[in-house]
Amino acid sequence: MHIDGDDVVTVTPCEDGPLLLRGRFELVAQDGTPIDPGRSTVALCRCGLSSTKPFCDGSHRAGGFRATSAPDPAP
Repeated sequence: MHIDGDDVVTVTPCEDGPLLLRGRFELVAQDGTPIDPGRSTVALCRCGLSSTKPFCDGSHRAGGFRATSAPDPAP
């Protein structure tokens, strides 16, 4: 399979914050409806406090959410 540079999607966990998605992707609801189509960068909430889920609205700061930006090492 050939992956063009335009087809690469990156997911970057921000320390104590959201997941950043960058690239060409389609975000869809459970029923298959596209969510905010056409964007090439989004910040997805992972603290559960956002009032604009699935997007981050910065609520993690006031809510004291803590998470590293790196995955846990494999056991």
